[in-house]
Amino acid sequence: MRACMGVALVAMVQYDSGHVFKVNESIVNITVGRNLTEGATSDEFETNGFFNALLLTPPYVQFHWTKKVQDTVMSGFFWGYMILQIPGGQLAYRFGARYLLFGALMINCVISLMFPVASYYGGWILALICRICQGLSQACMLPSFHSVLSKWSPLEERGRMSAIVFGGQALGTVLGLPVTGFLAATPLGWPGIFRFYGVLSGTIAIFIWFFLADSPAQHKWISVAERRYIEEALEHKKDKKLPSVPWKSILTSGGMIAIVVAHIGNTWGQVILYSEVPAYMDKVMGVNIKANGLLTALPFMMMFFANFFFSWLTDMLIVKKYLNVVQSRKLFNTIGCVPAAIGFALLAFAPKNIYVIESILIVTCCFKVAASFGFLVNHIDISPNFAGVMMSISNFSANLVGSFAPIITGLILTDVTDEYLWRKVFFIAAGFYFFTNVVYIMFGSGKLADWNNPMQYESVALNEKILIQVENVNNKNTVQDVEENERDFSEVKENGRSNDVQTD
Repeated sequence: MRACMGVALVAMVQYDSGHVFKVNESIVNITVGRNLTEGATSDEFETNGFFNALLLTPPYVQFHWTKKVQDTVMSGFFWGYMILQIPGGQLAYRFGARYLLFGALMINCVISLMFPVASYYGGWILALICRICQGLSQACMLPSFHSVLSKWSPLEERGRMSAIVFGGQALGTVLGLPVTGFLAATPLGWPGIFRFYGVLSGTIAIFIWFFLADSPAQHKWISVAERRYIEEALEHKKDKKLPSVPWKSILTSGGMIAIVVAHIGNTWGQVILYSEVPAYMDKVMGVNIKANGLLTALPFMMMFFANFFFSWLTDMLIVKKYLNVVQSRKLFNTIGCVPAAIGFALLAFAPKNIYVIESILIVTCCFKVAASFGFLVNHIDISPNFAGVMMSISNFSANLVGSFAPIITGLILTDVTDEYLWRKVFFIAAGFYFFTNVVYIMFGSGKLADWNNPMQYESVALNEKILIQVENVNNKNTVQDVEENERDFSEVKENGRSNDVQTD
């Protein structure tokens, strides 16, 4: 759903002259779904209903939106996504991932199905509102993933389970770009793009509702042996009442601060890599990589496969006890960040050769994914109970800072064709990768935090207090017994002496 908007706008927006109508202050152009450049008369369009009210059959309208309007519609998703990050983590902690994921997917289902008609009748403003609402609903995704993983993934399997989940981000891009383009070229047209993803989202929501369990204890079909294995591996203790979030402890934790810094560096580099590099190759290198879907998707495909290799490697190093948790996290964060920094530096001086550029992108993406087994899963190591809350904080911070990457890039690029100005952009991204990794190496932690389970520690403190009181009572009783025994003994001695005198 995130990747489809950029491709969908290519089909939605038409700048060529054609038969144009004014609808709700949004200029639209009538086109045929299969061939977007082939015009249609108003009579042909009206045979399918007045302006094809539900946009169910071709020909479909196209909008005359400026580039600024298109960028605004695309950015709307991330505005909503960023706003509810921290509340999303709180909701995942309080209510569990099952309800949140189901609700988010169903909301996206409804909005996606409504999006074509909303855009047609409400123009770009209503389209923007729809994208903001989708971003708001998806804000709970990553915190929910961390909440589930923290209750289901033993340390020895955490890397591989995280790889399966987060590998979907790379795979979604790989599949989303070509599928979106394919749907736009069919009789379904650009409205079919959003209807397809809407139906897909609703279907997955149903599977989530019936098959997802927030914890092993809530799963209907789990075996007793598997449940015992997971809970013992995680030292699970069931509390009737959830402890309150220790905000001060989380925000002042050195390990948490290191995660936030590393997350910011990776997000900044990711924004530059995904958003600005294609423009660089188009304007400076003269290579329009966006015209070739295979070349666009290839780095993401390779990143998807590299994801599983690094996940196996990190679990193996921990299981074999070659490295402890914190050493493993720092190592893989470095493997992800340092080659990415070098890749940006090489990209700044790369020759105008598509094979060289594509090779740099593939290598950069393949190594970049290793950081997912550094800072990205480190929340669970530090605090399984509050992993979702911690993820929401770091993801909010990273997206907040990362949102300035395009702005800073725009200020630097006074001339988008000047390769020397582009070098500054790439070196800033390389610097973010390198220095944030240094901070993570210095302050990163893999130790379970004392504040992970406040109720447990309060219980321990209470038990210790009770033991002390019991010991005091026992000691008091012992003293009283001794004193009574001494009095009895004295009485016996006195009585004995009296009897001896009488006997004499």
